[in-house]
Amino acid sequence: MYADDATPVYAISVAAQLTGLHPQTLRQYDRLGLVCPQRTNGRNRLYSGRDIELLREVSRLSAEGVSIEGIRRILALQDELESLRDQLAAYAREKTSTSLVLWNPQRRRRA
Repeated sequence: MYADDATPVYAISVAAQLTGLHPQTLRQYDRLGLVCPQRTNGRNRLYSGRDIELLREVSRLSAEGVSIEGIRRILALQDELESLRDQLAAYAREKTSTSLVLWNPQRRRRA
């Protein structure tokens, strides 16, 4: 895989091979909004490494019998969880920051 997992580089035929899914299934997931690959000027779909992982997750959930709406909800909750983890990490970095702020309420400003 490329260093940047968000870069769309895989054509639908390659994405289908990497995920073990039929290209028509990938088109269906796109129509349903489960995985939204980028499009070239010719309207060809290009999938990123992240899209490939997402397709594998959708496929796994579908194979386990989860409905499309259930898959949507699970993916939304996973996104929310990731966002909350990022916020928590940012808070932890801020809390453990070694910066020092001095404030002296006794000192008056000169007019």
